[in-house]
Amino acid sequence: MSVSLHHRVDGQGPPLILLHGLFGSLENLGGIAQRLSDQWRVHALDLRNHGRSPHSDTMDYPAMAADVKAYMDYAGLDRASVLGHSMGGKVAMELALTWPHSVDRLVVADIAPVAYPPRHDAILDGLMSLDTAALRSRRDADERLAEKVSTPAVRQFLLKNLVRRREGGFGWRMNLPVIADQYEAIAAAPSASGPFTRPTLFIKGAASDYIGEEAREPTTRLFPAASLRMIPETGHWLHAEKPDRFANTVRRFLCAELDRP
Repeated sequence: MSVSLHHRVDGQGPPLILLHGLFGSLENLGGIAQRLSDQWRVHALDLRNHGRSPHSDTMDYPAMAADVKAYMDYAGLDRASVLGHSMGGKVAMELALTWPHSVDRLVVADIAPVAYPPRHDAILDGLMSLDTAALRSRRDADERLAEKVSTPAVRQFLLKNLVRRREGGFGWRMNLPVIADQYEAIAAAPSASGPFTRPTLFIKGAASDYIGEEAREPTTRLFPAASLRMIPETGHWLHAEKPDRFANTVRRFLCAELDRP
């Protein structure tokens, strides 16, 4: 059963849907939305169990893609281009493979249509170990999380999910228990068989290992019209590390395809 996704809409032009990654929210792609809203009507969504969207015990890609399709129906979007980063890229792929006539152009940022081994064990362990109700401040949370997550920028990103409760203390805006419980489903490959034959762009961070040689066969099979662009000197968070370069790469792809059938 689909949930009604929290969203933010800006700009004018053809519709473009933005989908964030794991532990994120629509704010993560806010800089990209701002850069592209001059030519597109940008629909930035919080995926289920993230941001201000409803919580659910289910966290697989068919369910998350169905949420996006339900949003499109609600917003009156017969078709839209879709850009997704990481987990959001898998949701975008599932959407395109399941409802190919609803997606004009597809942009997938630093993720492939494959299953991944566990990559977030330390993060999940650190987040689950925090006694949020007993936290005195965000600085207190950061210091405790540093025992499990050493990179300050990663902790800053994760702690954007921490919100102060009216009754005191803090809590998670995201549905952390379900994310942890459903992590295997989140690490899985998109399940729809497709193919999606319309233009597709995969954008890889040059320093990231999320798109490897093992992705070649499933990508070619599921997305036969796919092309690949690489952004140098960037990792998995390529849209945050080089937002202008990332946005311009997306813009060139979408503009080049506007007049094609």
